[in-house]
Order: sequence, then C-alpha cells, then structure tokens
Amino acid sequence: MRRLLNNAISLFVVIIVLFLILPLPPFLLDVLLVINIALSIMILLITMNIAEALEFSIFPSLLLITTLLRLGMNVSSTRLILSNGGYAGDVIAAFGQLITSGNVVIGFIIFFIIVLVQFIVITKGAERVAEVAARFTLDAMPGKQMAIDADLNTGLIDEQEARVRRAKIQKEADFYGAMDGATKIVKGDAVMSLIITLINLIGGILIGMVQGGSDISTVLQVYSTATIGDGLVSQLPALMISTATGMIVTRSVSEGSLNTDVLTQFTAQPRAIMVAGAALVFLALMPNTPHVPLVIVAIILFVLSFLISRRMRAQEAQQIAQQVQEAAPVQQAPPSETDYYKDISNVYSLLTVEPIEMEVGYSLIPLVDENSGGKLINRIVIFRRQYAQEMGFVIPTVRLHDGSMLGTNQYIVRIKGEEVAKGEILVDYFLALEPPNPLGEIDGIETIEPAYGIPSRWILPENKETAEIYGYTVIDPLSVMLTHLSETIKQHAYELLTRTETIQLVENLKKTSPELVEEACPAIVSYALLEKVLRNLLMEGVPIRDMVTILETIVDAMATTRDPDLITESVRSALSRTITRSFCENGQLRVITLDSDVERRVVSSLTKNDHGIYLSMGPDLLQPMISQIAESLPKFAELGAQPILLTSQVIRIYLSRLLRQYFPNLCVLAFNEIVGSAQIQAIGNVTVPVPGKKAAGL
Repeated sequence: MRRLLNNAISLFVVIIVLFLILPLPPFLLDVLLVINIALSIMILLITMNIAEALEFSIFPSLLLITTLLRLGMNVSSTRLILSNGGYAGDVIAAFGQLITSGNVVIGFIIFFIIVLVQFIVITKGAERVAEVAARFTLDAMPGKQMAIDADLNTGLIDEQEARVRRAKIQKEADFYGAMDGATKIVKGDAVMSLIITLINLIGGILIGMVQGGSDISTVLQVYSTATIGDGLVSQLPALMISTATGMIVTRSVSEGSLNTDVLTQFTAQPRAIMVAGAALVFLALMPNTPHVPLVIVAIILFVLSFLISRRMRAQEAQQIAQQVQEAAPVQQAPPSETDYYKDISNVYSLLTVEPIEMEVGYSLIPLVDENSGGKLINRIVIFRRQYAQEMGFVIPTVRLHDGSMLGTNQYIVRIKGEEVAKGEILVDYFLALEPPNPLGEIDGIETIEPAYGIPSRWILPENKETAEIYGYTVIDPLSVMLTHLSETIKQHAYELLTRTETIQLVENLKKTSPELVEEACPAIVSYALLEKVLRNLLMEGVPIRDMVTILETIVDAMATTRDPDLITESVRSALSRTITRSFCENGQLRVITLDSDVERRVVSSLTKNDHGIYLSMGPDLLQPMISQIAESLPKFAELGAQPILLTSQVIRIYLSRLLRQYFPNLCVLAFNEIVGSAQIQAIGNVTVPVPGKKAAGL
C-alpha cells in the first residue's frame, strides 16, 4: 500500500493518457471535471500563500499534468457529445445552461470573452513574466555566487553550506528556465480549447442533422449548449492555472521525486484544501449545478483538511513540549553591583584584559542575545572553527557586551583592551554593496562597508530583490557585523598568539610527533623564539597548521643563525606549497614585480646596526616605488585578487615591513616561496630611473 501511494502520481499520469483512447461514462467524467476544478483552486491558493517559488517547486511539472488532464477530459467529453446526442454528463450540461440561460448567442459571446481574457490577458502576461524572471535570475547568478564566495572566505559559512547555497542558485535558474518553457504549454492549451469548441459545434451540427434527422434549431440548441458547457468547464480551471503561473514566477527547486514533493507540499497547506472544499459547496448551492459530485468532492476535501490540521497541531504541541523540557531552569537574580564588589577578590577581575572584546549599542543587542533569537555567537563559533582549520590557530573567546557609551546602532572591537575597529549598522535594513557598473540606481542611505571599504548603501527589505537584479550584492546586518569582526581578528591574529597559546600548540603536537617535540622544545628552540616565528607568519597571513615542518625547519636554521627574522624566511621557504595555495587563484598568481635595477638598489640600501638590518632608502627610490605600486592596486581590485608584490628572498622581509606602513593589504612574497606549477601573471612592474642616467643619455 505504501509503495502504491508513493507512485500514485505516476499512475495518475498514465490514466490521464488513457483518457485520450478509452471512453468514459458521463458520471465518472462529472467527478473528474469537479476534481479538476478543485485541483485548480488549490493550486491557485497555494501560489498565493507561498513566499518564494522554492515552496512549490513542482509547479512546472504540475502545469504539464493539469494541462494533460484537461486535454484528456476534452477528448472524452467530445466523444460523448458527438456520440450521445449532445449529452456529456451533468457538469457540462449545468455549465452550458448556466452560461447560455436559454440564449445560445449570448452564451457563445460570453464564452468567447472568457476564452479571449484567458488567452490574451492572463496567458500572454504570464508568458512574458516567466521570460523576464528567467532572464533576471540568470543575470543575478554571478552576483549571488560572489556573495557566497565572500561569506565563505570570511568564515561566515562553511564549505558544506556554500555548496548548498550554490546548488540552490543553480536550481532557481533551472526552475525559472523551466517555467519559461511551461508557459508555452498554457498558451497551447488555450488555442486547443478554441479548436475543440469548433469541432464540437460543427461536428454536432453535422451529426444531428445528417444522422439524427433533427431540425437546425433543435440541433443548434442541443449541441451549442453542450459545446459551451464543455468549453467553460475546461477554461475555468485553465484560467486559474494561468493566474497561478503568473503568481509563482514573480516570487527553486526542491529535492526528491515528484510523487514525494506533491504529497508533501499539498499536505502542508490544509487551509487551501479547506477553502477549495468551501468553494465547491458554494457552487453546489447554486441552481442548475451537479449537486452530488460537488458535495462528494467537498466532503472529501473537508475530511482531508481536518486530518492534516489535526496532525500538524499534534506535531506543534509535541515540539512545544520538547522545548519546555529542554529549557534551562530559571536562574536566580544576580547580586547588585555594590554587593558584588564588596568582596575585594572580585575587584581584581577588573584588571583582566580580554583578548577580544566587542561592544554593541542598544539596537544591536537582539543580534547578540541568544534568548532573543540572536545568531552572532553561533556564527562566531563557525568562524573560529574554520579559521583554526585554515590557519592552525585557535581564536580566543570573544567577549560580547553592551556599550552604554555607544550610539544605539554602533559597535566597536577591542584587541587586548584597545579599540581597533568601529562600525555602525541599521538592523532593519540590508546593506547593498555597489558593483562597478550597476544596472540601475536603488534608493538607500549611502555608507561605506566597514570591513573592505566598499561604497554601499542601506536599503529597505522590500528593495532587496530589485537591488540584486541591478547587480548589487545584498548582505544582512548580522553578516556585515560578523564580516567586520572576522576581518579585524584576522588582521590582529598575530597579537592574539601568546606564550600560553604557543605552549598549547606544542603540547598538541606532542600527540602526533612526541620525538620531535622532545628533541626541539625547549632544549633547542625556546618558546619565546617559536612564538616570534609564529607571530611573523600570522602577521603576513601564512598558516601555521604544519607545525612539524615549522619546528623541523627552525631546528635546522638555528645551526647557522638565531635571528628570528631570518629563521622565519627559512620557514616560509619550507612552507612554499602552503603559501602558494593560500594566495593562488585557479593556479594563477597575479603579482607586481620589481625591475632588476630597482632590486639591486633596494639590496644596496640594506643597513645593519646594533638592532638588526633595515632598509635605508632615499626619497628618489622610495617615492616612485610607492607611487607605482599605488597605481597598480586598482587592477587587483578589478580582478578581485589579493595585491601581491613578488621579489627576491634577500629583501622580502625588509620590504614587507616598509611597505606595510603604506599598503596594509599588500602581500610581499619571494620567488622561492612559489612552487613551480603556479602560473605567475605580472600586472605591473616597478621601474625607478637611475639618477643621472637621463642626463648621461643627453
């Protein structure tokens, strides 16, 4: 029985196809016509109550099934009209009498008006809306993909959720593409209805006069009434399906077979089933309508609606009971501030400096408070896990609290007690990141995206879809705040690496490489030196997951030097695959290079004193270099790539420290840090004229 139920839709489609061949008795045709009307009402109501097309993803297939059902019944009704003296059941006869009211001419006029409204207004409009929706969905795909990649890169989502979102975008495009083609079916159905009407009328007249021997007036009265009734009982559901088509394409696709989706999505709308039954009861109360079929189907729909509603209420009650059981017990009210600090040991807690703090204004508390549905803490947990997997460093706990001195929409981020970032968001708005060439202007409050400095504007929720169509990347307020927090933590991760955390990393390494740790730490490599090397790597965005390679390289490098900077360069060379993977995109590395003369002059400017080695470049070399690098940075922004300067290992670290003052986001890499399989693409070259060379040429 279960297997038969799961394949009920497939069997139903096969039976519909048989309607084109097998004759149907009038009573069975009456029941099927009433079912067709009720099905159309339910589809129309469901499309009016869903928020997005994903909730009714079976619609394109359902559109084909309902059209095939109407055509099958049209063929059966035509067979009955032509072979049964114009009688094709009580439903067709009642609809024919209802529309003609004893006057065939008026009946034909009203019938053709209904058909033209269906064909010219509803069907034509739905076809155009589906075509435009399909085009806009395809145009918006790149922007949505970029938004997913941005969330993934900032740690807001994990790889699995990113795959789910990409699949959803693809399914949306497939859905609207299918709807664009499905509307052609509705158009063809309207045309076919007119053709069948003419066939019924002309064929009925010929059969009635030639074979039946009746007079022309009797034949016209009988067959025209049956023809109009047949056409009307077919066009009424077609009109509602066409209207539903226009509605659903203005608001992609669920997973599972069509049988499962139909049963699941229909049983999720008991109110639509109940209203459809009420509509059939209303029709049964009208004179000259087939009362028995209407009442039978209405009772079935009422029973189904009642059973489904009772099941849903039982599930909701079970969920509420489960939530009450899982709810935490009510905590006692905390002591007052004065009583708390009477204990002098509690005063010492004020001296603690939190590694990461985030203060939020009053309006932003709902985004943070889990009791109010805030999801910021869960998103931070996801970011911490992803950052640990990528970089090998566990971000300390982020302390969240409200800031009484802040504006209602403001927030600040502190690292070790000092403010390092500040932002302001509007909770009831969405942030639309402005693309290079937007397709249109969108109303909103102009601002700057806090994490990346992108020109943006705050827009109302009802303008979200329009902004996405125009090419804007739309982000919710929580994602804006979390992106800013995560980028700030990444920039200051090296400051968060403490001696305690360094020891913890070594202890964790003992579980897999105890011999290496026993040999190296702290006998050869002190924890202080290891901490400096790890900080140098994190400062320039190099992952420290491969602690085995890092520690082995430090041990080897200490045979020749104890300078943490030189040891760091040796470690970077050993981590060349990791560095290449971190900065390469699709196997390509877009970089700025230094001219050989510039590199030579930079090497000659290296100066050593008691505090170490530093660059001592004059303005004639430094200013042109900074100017040319600044001119090349917009090219990286256009390509969506990380700005990288490629140079030799000798000057890499000193040049990186110098340029970080001017270009915080510029990454300086050495040639020996790039594996041979990477394709290097130079999009800029720094060339500084040698003093006196031009004069000599003259």
